[in-house]
Amino acid sequence: MIPKTFGKILCGLTRQKLNFLEGPGRLAVINGTMNSAVYQKILKENVRPSVCDLKLKRTWVLQQDNDPKHTSKSTSEWLKKNKMKTLEWPSQSPDLNPIEMLWHDLKKVVHARKPSNVAELQQFCKDEWAKIPPQRCNRLIASYQKHLIAVVAAKGGPTSY
Repeated sequence: MIPKTFGKILCGLTRQKLNFLEGPGRLAVINGTMNSAVYQKILKENVRPSVCDLKLKRTWVLQQDNDPKHTSKSTSEWLKKNKMKTLEWPSQSPDLNPIEMLWHDLKKVVHARKPSNVAELQQFCKDEWAKIPPQRCNRLIASYQKHLIAVVAAKGGPTSY
């Protein structure tokens, strides 16, 4: 069964003009385990600067899943204090965040380069992330509404995306 929230998201997207990007934003390398504090640091050091770099002004909304580090009390308070709007996202819902496709692309090209150690892996990730063209980001954004419609039609079940 599909959560009612998808209808709200879909309606919101049909009324909004989608923003087109100049690239994917900054990439954060995480050493160790990510918790709420690390997640908040990433938001502060990477998301805010990316918003400025991409000239998104106040038109952007943060999409995150329901991972505990995203929904913890401290993260919720941090987001509110820093005036970051988040997209309401239901539990146990399909992952429709366009960033997942970029992660897939990145994994494919980095794997093809065959890094032999952690330092190479990190460098290859940075190199390849910097090569992601704005057009790729824009195609993902442009197809977002179509993906949501497919999920609604499938009642939350599998789609071809």
